[in-house]
Amino acid sequence: MPLSPAAVPHPAAPVPEGGTRVPRWLAAPAPGWTTQADVIVVGSGIAGLTCALELRRRVDRVLLVTKTVLDEGSTAWAQGGIAAALDPEDSPQDHLHDTLVAGVGLCDPEAVRILVTEGPERVRQLVALGARFDTDEGGDLKLTREGGHHRDRIAHAGGDSTGKEISRALIEALHAVQDDPGIEVIEHALVVDLITAAPPAGEATVCGVTLHVLGEGQIDGVGAAYARAVVLATGGLGQIYTSTTNPPVATGDGMAAALRAGARITDLEFIQFHPTVLFLGEGSTGQQPLISEAVRGEGAVLVDRDGVRFMQGVHPLADLAPRDVVARAILARMALTGTDHVFLDARHLGREFLEARFPSIVARCRELGFDPATDLLPVAPAQHYISGGVATDHDGRTSLPGLYAAGEVACSGVHGANRLASNSLLEGLVFAHRIAADIGARLAGGELPQVAAVAAPARHTSSSADGGEESAAILDSRHRLALQRILTAGVGPVRSADSTRAALTACAELAALPMVELIGPRSWETTNLLHLGLVLASVAGRREETRGGHVRSDFPERDDARWLCRQHAVRRLDGTLDVTRTDVDHPEGLS
Repeated sequence: MPLSPAAVPHPAAPVPEGGTRVPRWLAAPAPGWTTQADVIVVGSGIAGLTCALELRRRVDRVLLVTKTVLDEGSTAWAQGGIAAALDPEDSPQDHLHDTLVAGVGLCDPEAVRILVTEGPERVRQLVALGARFDTDEGGDLKLTREGGHHRDRIAHAGGDSTGKEISRALIEALHAVQDDPGIEVIEHALVVDLITAAPPAGEATVCGVTLHVLGEGQIDGVGAAYARAVVLATGGLGQIYTSTTNPPVATGDGMAAALRAGARITDLEFIQFHPTVLFLGEGSTGQQPLISEAVRGEGAVLVDRDGVRFMQGVHPLADLAPRDVVARAILARMALTGTDHVFLDARHLGREFLEARFPSIVARCRELGFDPATDLLPVAPAQHYISGGVATDHDGRTSLPGLYAAGEVACSGVHGANRLASNSLLEGLVFAHRIAADIGARLAGGELPQVAAVAAPARHTSSSADGGEESAAILDSRHRLALQRILTAGVGPVRSADSTRAALTACAELAALPMVELIGPRSWETTNLLHLGLVLASVAGRREETRGGHVRSDFPERDDARWLCRQHAVRRLDGTLDVTRTDVDHPEGLS
């Protein structure tokens, strides 16, 4: 299926002087070793593990690469659950409607249809694989409700440990086949860049990745892995902000590598800020404790410092409105009351219920000095998810031949301007299956041949005159926190023309710093965040409206007349960033 209609330039888009530039490569030593597979899967969350398991049924050799160890991806941190129309009174059509409404006009309706119709069977397959979801006395799945859903359709496990349980089941299935010589797992491996073949007619073909595998006290264990197809399942970019619910590994590595290789990046401005993240005080940084939306689904409510419930009248679903609505309402109440947080009140749910339904959340809150059974919980929005990413079609194919993407790294069109709660695990699951089927069929049909690669050069300086082949890295210990503060201020929960322009200028200044001598994982991660920050500031500055996760103080209203469109960013061969847009049809009946 086609990726999208041809993108057209946005005539009103401001272009920085000289253009925003992104290098082709990260500075790295030349690969010192090589390996080969039919398909390389990068990432070990629900999308990566599912894809690797399904591919092994179809191809001879799969290489699964993960940045730390198998169970430390974002999937394991998912609390609330996985959404699917599993109740007899629910339907895929109802799930589709709720998803389209949450996406505020920018979802791809066909992608959503695929998600909601194939989703229930994929969840049942997870159960058959061994995932133990919570059930009632009759053995039926317990289903709950979260923000934006009009039905109880969230399946959960261990109360609030759904992602951990799904990850456990998939890893056990993987371990069962690891003795098979046809599947290899490399842990502690950071993808540095995508390897491409010499581009015919200007179109690069992805045929592998360069990897850095952590060794004993060394930082130069770089190698090259070649394959007929590469699947990115590397998760999000939460560490681009000072505060996020994402784990430390979420540094946008796969997305940035795809950007540098020339893949289309879409909808990057739509960052979801989860409304109820435990507020630990001014200056707290890094991964923050999430208070799942499911807590509100069970009856907890938001109140301000005076104990006033403020979501009534804001949205028909009140405290269970879509996340962007709740986050904006919290920010507005904070501004009105001059505070830096509001409160979540779950006390009326009772100690026994809270400990049984949300054991992990209760335990973590108590570790930090709060008891949900007796205390109001201070909460404030923090970065949680990115709805955009590497643009894909309905089979996970990106704009680069040989490259696929699934999960949070991808932009499948499912989420539009704002992800509906608990659709992320389902998206990774459904589209991983579709990718495996598509790659298997194409390889069986003689497509996706192994092509001659042009490996990344060993570069420690930035010397290209035109920017086309330059490489770059910055020293993370001096610059990562500065970068995070720049982007939090410039493209955080509320943005403006001035803030995005300032962020873009500051990022460009960081990008122009001299090359550092010490090159390794921390500097590569920081540079990945920088490259994505350049794109984020560029597209956020162009979108002059408020829609979904994108909130503009200078354009506080949604503007369908001008901005019912999706923005795309592509790195040109000369290193400059090309930002275009495609208009979308307004889904029938959704205002």
